[in-house]
Amino acid sequence: MSSTELPGVRPTAEPSPLVGAVRLADGERMSTTALPGLELAVRVRPPQRTGLPPALFVHGLGGSSQNWSALMERLAGTVDGEAVDLPGFGWSPPPADRDYSVTGLARAVIRHLDAAGRGPVHLLGNSLGGAVSTRVAAVRPDLVRTLTLVSPALPELRVQRSAVPTALLAVPGTAALFGRLTRGFTAEQRTRGVTDLCYGDPSRVTPEGFRAAVEEMERRMALPYFWEAMTRTSRGIVDAYTLGGQHGLWRQAQRVLAPALLVYGGRDQLVSYRMARKAASAFRGSRLLCLPEAGHVAMMEYPEVVAAAFGELLRDTDTGAGDTDRATEDGRG
Repeated sequence: MSSTELPGVRPTAEPSPLVGAVRLADGERMSTTALPGLELAVRVRPPQRTGLPPALFVHGLGGSSQNWSALMERLAGTVDGEAVDLPGFGWSPPPADRDYSVTGLARAVIRHLDAAGRGPVHLLGNSLGGAVSTRVAAVRPDLVRTLTLVSPALPELRVQRSAVPTALLAVPGTAALFGRLTRGFTAEQRTRGVTDLCYGDPSRVTPEGFRAAVEEMERRMALPYFWEAMTRTSRGIVDAYTLGGQHGLWRQAQRVLAPALLVYGGRDQLVSYRMARKAASAFRGSRLLCLPEAGHVAMMEYPEVVAAAFGELLRDTDTGAGDTDRATEDGRG
């Protein structure tokens, strides 16, 4: 249920009032979508050539558009990519209505797509972003060409023990308690904890990437709305887990019409690996990529493998071919 601000990017050489200290990978730029009651920062990776189909990337709880930089770079010759900072995360301010529910975040993504006129897009989501993207694909199939979910935060009856602290943020008063208990933690200690939680192999984070993550942690912890965004969004995930009927996420997964690629990590401490088969059954005509060594953020740990599987999804979608319910256990796509 969580992802993080992690590695491998550099500061932009030309800061602007929007960008400030935001870190951009080579070739990236930032833009803003300004709508009534909603302002979204958007990381843009210009395509290598004109005419490529549009794609939108949606991060997880505690993360930002930066989580997609490595994958976006590898897909620059395949899609015209944008990654959104969800309201209250990354460089996007809180929404005016303070609605951090999965439905509210899905509405923000839909408003961005409608305003940009880019749909239908290839929609990719990680963790919370996977739940948000599932809801978008279910309620607005006209906006989604394909759906790729990396460790999506879909309801589990038995939540993993390591995911419990994140879920507890939804309990009133817990965020303040966490804040008091961790007051003496340095940004480096906090970043190390997040890295250990989200990566199957934390040693894959480069020293430069770790330093960048520490700087970003310091910036985010200083934001006046940091704990509010984390708490309300955690509560939104828990609420989404308890919804039944047509609004339940598993029911909405069954309504998705777009071809789907599902990516699960064998060392994921936040979304159980055992949910992979259930997800593959819920999303019609889906294909499953299982990476035994990956953690919660496979697109950051193994971007080349995820990019290859996504490229195959696009080729098969464009040709109308492709096998359904394909399971890949060795990580080769």
